[in-house]
Amino acid sequence: MAIGIVGAGFGLAIALRVDAVGRHPIAAAFGTAAQVTVNPTESALSLGSGNQGRLMFRATLLRLRADEMSGRVVVFARVSDFGDVMVGRPVRFTARINRPARRDLTVAVLTASGRPTMGTAGAVQRAAHAVRSRFAAAVRDTLPADQAAMLPALVLGDTSAVTSETSRDFRAAGMTHLTAVSGANVTIVCASVLFSARLIGPRAAAVLAAVALLAFVVVVQPTASVLRAAVMGVIALAGMLSSRRRQAIPALSATVLILLAVAPHLAVDVGFALSVLATAALVVIAPVWSRRLVGSGCPKPLADALAVAWAAHVVTAPLVAGISGRVSLVAAGANLAVAPVIAPITILGSAAAVLCVAWPAGAQLLVRFTGPELWWVLTVAKRAADIPAATAPVPDGLAGVLLVGCATGLLLLLGMLLRRRAWFRAAVRVGALVVVACVLAWSVSELLDPRTDRSARRDTIVG
Repeated sequence: MAIGIVGAGFGLAIALRVDAVGRHPIAAAFGTAAQVTVNPTESALSLGSGNQGRLMFRATLLRLRADEMSGRVVVFARVSDFGDVMVGRPVRFTARINRPARRDLTVAVLTASGRPTMGTAGAVQRAAHAVRSRFAAAVRDTLPADQAAMLPALVLGDTSAVTSETSRDFRAAGMTHLTAVSGANVTIVCASVLFSARLIGPRAAAVLAAVALLAFVVVVQPTASVLRAAVMGVIALAGMLSSRRRQAIPALSATVLILLAVAPHLAVDVGFALSVLATAALVVIAPVWSRRLVGSGCPKPLADALAVAWAAHVVTAPLVAGISGRVSLVAAGANLAVAPVIAPITILGSAAAVLCVAWPAGAQLLVRFTGPELWWVLTVAKRAADIPAATAPVPDGLAGVLLVGCATGLLLLLGMLLRRRAWFRAAVRVGALVVVACVLAWSVSELLDPRTDRSARRDTIVG
């Protein structure tokens, strides 16, 4: 009965929202050019290199000509004209208004022409922009170019400086989620604050963690995965303050219901779906697999790392395959290899972002300590992406989801049925050794290949 009531309520609410989008006044202007005023809600995403490239950002419509309006819009513009666009800073410009292609409650797609007129952002947004800008400047002055581009991406989700080659490596290695701030980042930040504040008591520590969580969300911007993790963190912190038992699955379920009620467009947001699936897997599947690995004689730290990497990969692989038309065969191993350094990068980078406003020298010192970890992440991504057959093509869309999902489920079922057989365990060990040996042999051959750039080979060997 509860499920029926909630489903009916959401269905009615979504039907009303969809009808409002279809009847939006801006629909009468489709195919024409007009002056609009929008308020950006996300940082601009670069679609090309250099000042002649293009960018895209999401925004809230404020005005169409002289009429006040509201609604979600997507804006495409030239970097040379909109390079200074900032979240929370209103922008007025002339744009061609087109019908949106996606059914995500977006009311229009705006293609800007000419130079815009910028307004003034609020104090909170200006402060967040100052933190991001100063942090990026401190990183550029401290680290090599490739590492300087990657640190803001891993800590704040700012991928504006990441090269297309590095992005391709991360996609092939199944590590793209690391460059999008997710629940893992929020968890690491809150856990570090709670741990450092243990001396002041649990309630005061929870309040301090809530303040840190709010500041972190404002600075990194509330994307789908950040919102999911932030609301779940608030529910957990409320449980701490009320001295009630905290349970992950009820908290996750409440988070999904709250966010879909406030922002229904998240229902078709891929990042939100991946974030929820991965969180559920880490809560439900990973502990069971970890206990079984420990029972088989595997050390607990290694068992936890293996269980987390494989659980997250297993549940998200079908959806990723349906989106991209490819499935990464090295994702679990690559993510397992970089897992130990993600927490230090997040903690040191977040602390540096806080210090860069009041003490730039201290921020640069902390940034220097992230250099070895960043080198390792970039090296793993590059090596994993260069492995022959690192990704396999599959049908995109629903066919890819069903194919990869059924194949994964069949493999898991066979593993559960045969895991007690000695010959099966021996075959798995031999297969793992063969894979490791092939990867090592390929890596050595790449280092010794005379066609490989000598300086790159020297840097790899020294590293």
